Amino acid sequence: KRLGRPIAILGDLQGPKLRIGLFKGNYAIIKNSQKFTLDLSPKPGNNSRVFLPHPEIFKSIKKNKKILVDDGKIILIVTKVSSEKIETEVINGGRISNMKGINIPETFLKLSPLTKKDLKDLELCLDLSLDYVALSFVQKAKDLIDLKKYVGDSTGIMAKFEKPLAIKRMNEILNVCDAAMVARGDLGVEMPAEEVPIIQKRIVQACRDFGKPVVVATQMLDSMINSPTPTRAEASDVATAVFDAADCLMLSAETAAGKFPVESVKIMDRIIRGVESDVSYRQILESKKIILEQTTSDAISAAASQVVRTVSAKAIFTYTRSGGTAKRAARERPNVPIIGLSPERLTARQLALIWGVHTIHAVEPKSFSGMIENACELAKKEGIVKKGDYVVITAGAPIGVSGSTNNLRIAKIN
Repeated sequence: KRLGRPIAILGDLQGPKLRIGLFKGNYAIIKNSQKFTLDLSPKPGNNSRVFLPHPEIFKSIKKNKKILVDDGKIILIVTKVSSEKIETEVINGGRISNMKGINIPETFLKLSPLTKKDLKDLELCLDLSLDYVALSFVQKAKDLIDLKKYVGDSTGIMAKFEKPLAIKRMNEILNVCDAAMVARGDLGVEMPAEEVPIIQKRIVQACRDFGKPVVVATQMLDSMINSPTPTRAEASDVATAVFDAADCLMLSAETAAGKFPVESVKIMDRIIRGVESDVSYRQILESKKIILEQTTSDAISAAASQVVRTVSAKAIFTYTRSGGTAKRAARERPNVPIIGLSPERLTARQLALIWGVHTIHAVEPKSFSGMIENACELAKKEGIVKKGDYVVITAGAPIGVSGSTNNLRIAKIN
């Protein structure tokens, strides 16, 4: 309200946290090639065994599969499985301590991503009317469908890609979510480090094809938790995500717990603006072909970008109730701002996540001529255009019907 523009707020559900139990003396040292057992006994562990309080893992895991402990610092290979014990060989040993998290990258776990805690947190998210809810531990499309039963149309659902199984089912997941996140933390633990940049590009491109916004997250400017400036590698990482055509970049610990939260945001903003002003940025964007559906709406959106270039228009205005028209326009990555006008406050806020879209909560016009007049007035008011400039307007007729984008107009500012 203070800024006078819609801002999207995301609630991030924690998801199930798989952890080992406690040790005598709080930790143990395990060595390469030794045997180590995970079992269902709650007794304190030692250098040969520890409690694993997750029966569903015992039902799912198979011989020769990996178990990673403490963000992959400890690597175990399963040698034998029974109903109460998982026997392993230590591939990468070291200090293993109380309640460390575990990852099981190559195994489908019969485990709901919605815990009791998540359901309580979800109630709060809905009470606060948050605009998106992010689901962790996504393994399949049904995980998102189950969440949709709780939230209905009251909020958007963001799928966090952090499991290798989710990557294999990327298209079916993108079909049912409203947005996606490249959650590089757990993804980097469960997959080889050299594969993560490639997976990031694949997810971002797939989201663009599906017309779904995508957030790239985790350790973007990690050194700025304690330092006022980023490393050169971090600056390159941020720039790469922008060149990939991500909709959003996310800061985590840098702003949540870091010493330089404001500086982190300012530096990320400068890097993004620097990339977007570089001539190669536009060349790279336009070299990436997107897959269009054979619909009137997609045809209009593709044509709008071409018209912008032909008449040197200063902006694209999209009237949208559901947000679909603005998302389609953004998928084309035009070189001018997209002004998303919506009578729905939730839609206006959700569009704040979309690449290149500036959202305005606007009263729905009664006629198409009124729509054009309103767009021209708003363009002048926002300082986007001056007299003699052109704007491109896309909308649907009849007005107010979602998914009916079938009109494109060029208007000259008087």
